[in-house]
Amino acid sequence: MSDIKTIAKAFFDACETGGGWENCERYCTPDATFSAQADALAGVTSLRDYTEWMKGLLTFIPDGRYEVKSFATDEERRNVAAYGIFHGTHTGEGGPCPPTGKSTSTDYVYVMQFEGDKIVGLTKIWNDARAVTELGWA
Repeated sequence: MSDIKTIAKAFFDACETGGGWENCERYCTPDATFSAQADALAGVTSLRDYTEWMKGLLTFIPDGRYEVKSFATDEERRNVAAYGIFHGTHTGEGGPCPPTGKSTSTDYVYVMQFEGDKIVGLTKIWNDARAVTELGWA
C-alpha cells in the first residue's frame, strides 16, 4: 500500500466518523482546500471547514456511517479517490429542520490531492439534492 493511500484511508475514516479538524489536520496542510458542486456545501472552501461540517452533520444524523466501495491511488497525479455510500437517519436535534426520522443512502466520491505526504485539496463529488430529498429537508 502506498504512503498516500495509507494517509488517505486514515483521513477518510477520521473525517467520515465526525472527528473534525482536530483529528484530520495531521493528514493535511493547514490551508488545504475543499470544493464541491453541491448546494448543501455552498461556501465551504477549506478542508478544515468541511471536516467540521461533517462533525456537525453527525450530531443530527447520529447513526451516520460510511460503506467503502472503492479506494484507488493515482501515483502519477498524486491523488487518491475514495468512493463510498453514506447511510444515516435524521433523528437528532439540529440541522435544517426538526428530526424527520427519514433516511438516506447516498453515493459520493472524494478525490484527495497530495503534495508530499499531505492532502492539499479535496473535491467531493456528490448529488446532495437526492440526499436532501430523501432526508425530508426539501
